[in-house]
Amino acid sequence: MSTAIYYFSGTGNSLFIAKKLNESLENSELLPIVRELDAPPGKIDAEKVVLVFPVYALTVPIPVRDFLKKNDFGSVHYISAVATRLGIPFNDFKRIDRLMKPKKLNSHFVLNMGSNDIKVKNYKCPSERDLMELESAVLKELERISQIINGNEESRERDSSYLEALPFGDFRDRLIEWSVPKMMTFSRFIGGVNYYYINSNCNGCGICSKVCLSGKISMKENRPGWNKKTLCYMCYACVNFCPSKAIEIDSLPGVPSFSCENDRYCHPYAGYKDIEGQKT
Repeated sequence: MSTAIYYFSGTGNSLFIAKKLNESLENSELLPIVRELDAPPGKIDAEKVVLVFPVYALTVPIPVRDFLKKNDFGSVHYISAVATRLGIPFNDFKRIDRLMKPKKLNSHFVLNMGSNDIKVKNYKCPSERDLMELESAVLKELERISQIINGNEESRERDSSYLEALPFGDFRDRLIEWSVPKMMTFSRFIGGVNYYYINSNCNGCGICSKVCLSGKISMKENRPGWNKKTLCYMCYACVNFCPSKAIEIDSLPGVPSFSCENDRYCHPYAGYKDIEGQKT
């Protein structure tokens, strides 16, 4: 049975998961979603599909949505999804069901990983010990996930492994879960976010443009520029892989950014060439 593992990864968490699944799933192949977006729409001919992606703004990233919308999953016998997140609840697998209609996910899972959202106040970059603890828990859970997928089992459990609950504990949390993903959808019409800038540390190395999965960044006179008309995937690869910490996230009205104060994060087993490789 052929198993296609389609993945999207900005700073390496989901890439790590996809690679581990590729080692444990039967007759599997790794396929970057970004590269598939450049291909014409078609029928997915794998017998089994596994989607691996990070959670952005409580929802499914736009490139993953686009991939699901453009392709026909009608002949796929079994479909699973594995979402990586920093620890807050994720209950939007139903969006994938809608995008693949009439097909639905047979199983879905959520894994807690290190956070790359370096704009938040009091952000703490995971230490080596933190990462070891996360990896130990993730590898144990991946054993269970692999058994379920290899066995074509149904598993659609509601998320209960989150590390940090939404802030209110009442109907306002449901409002957040409803409204924040809609902001992600709206961002398509304004080119995603356009709040990046460079500080004096920039040495013109161009790594930011290499890891930019949407093609939003281009180099001019050894300085990066963000094309406002090109959709930003909001993966933060440019910020976190910059070797000189030259890229910052500007504050928005009502949404202050503290990137100037914070360290950067990328998965310890992912280099910038691994992220860049999703485009070729």
